[in-house]
Amino acid sequence: MYLRTPAFLLSLYVTPMVLIKVGKLIGSGLAVVSIAGTGIGIGLVFGFFLLAVSNNPELLRTLFGYAILGFALTESIALFGLMMSFLILYGSV
Repeated sequence: MYLRTPAFLLSLYVTPMVLIKVGKLIGSGLAVVSIAGTGIGIGLVFGFFLLAVSNNPELLRTLFGYAILGFALTESIALFGLMMSFLILYGSV
């Protein structure tokens, strides 16, 4: 007994270029996941900054410098992830 194939399945021919495009989309989506971790990290940095200042207000100037440094380093992770996403999407094959 033969199985009948629907006509629309015959028109779906997966070429190597289609697979490359799908791989690029999946890869860039995975690279952007780092932005979610960055948001959590920035929230933790400033949350612990407020906690430290409430425990010891005299160290406000020192702790603020450390908090800004932590913010900048955490934000750089998001920028690297975004850069990788753009390189994956728009880079040559």
